[in-house]
Amino acid sequence: MSEPGTPVDPGAAPPPDAGPEFGPAPNPESGPASDPVPGVIPDERRRPLTPAERRRYHRTILVPEIGATGQERIRAARVLVVGAGGLGSSAALHLAAAGVGRLGIVDPDAVEISNLQRQVLHRTADVGRAKTDSARETLTALNPGVEIRALPLRLTGANAPRVLRGWDVVIDGTDNFPARYLLGDACALLGIPLVHGAVLRTHGQVAVFDAARGPCYRCLHPAPPPPGAAPSCAEAGVLGVLPGIIGSMQAAEALKLVIGGARPLIGRVLVLDVWGGTVAELAVRKNPACPTCGARPGPAGNDTPPGWPWEYLGRRPGES
Repeated sequence: MSEPGTPVDPGAAPPPDAGPEFGPAPNPESGPASDPVPGVIPDERRRPLTPAERRRYHRTILVPEIGATGQERIRAARVLVVGAGGLGSSAALHLAAAGVGRLGIVDPDAVEISNLQRQVLHRTADVGRAKTDSARETLTALNPGVEIRALPLRLTGANAPRVLRGWDVVIDGTDNFPARYLLGDACALLGIPLVHGAVLRTHGQVAVFDAARGPCYRCLHPAPPPPGAAPSCAEAGVLGVLPGIIGSMQAAEALKLVIGGARPLIGRVLVLDVWGGTVAELAVRKNPACPTCGARPGPAGNDTPPGWPWEYLGRRPGES
């Protein structure tokens, strides 16, 4: 097993204990599997389903663990997807189909032809269009009853608190370490559950980071890998179907958080090797010394991005 902080050789196949991010080896500690947790939607936001909604979501309502109450919570939910790429495409499609009341899409980029082997929100005719415009059109056509909020911007330390506040769950569909750390830190500080996903080549992983009930992203990966140590999908490639699988799992985790009564992947990382046909689970404990969610949080060294959210959230380094 790689020592914590040791990057995996980008040219080598991933060792069994390394996630698909090919960054520092995770800091695994055995811990109990997460227990069923209550949903994040307050009851006062629920309202009865209309007859048309009951017909549309009938198959979901039939599931005993969900029922009409669960569907009401889905309809009341506000879920933000950061990144309209491979992961975000699949997650957003399933969340829109499920009837999430408000669905936000954050992405600053335009559709490129090389996106289309995995980013199923977009079509050949969309090349050159803003991904958020393409996503809004596709999702609205799928389910006009869902409010789509297109946010064509890049998430930064300066705008993260404004962009993220007010959402019940955030899905991480980003594809680079600075964005993942910024999103993980900001969600932890704001108290918003973050559904993490990552893919590379034929490996993928999914987890839920909820600092109020378990570890945050930095508890798993305390610091990003050195520049150049971790290849991106653009450099190493990815099997096109893999982001669809992981993105669908992210959507499922988001719905579990919304509905309640399920066992979300809090304190657990599910690792999929689609080529080998194996699934593994890594238990992760909350790190008391974590610079983001520990007892004495503060800026996390040189990888803290400009505009880091501490000052914007009114929380100073060293405050518990």
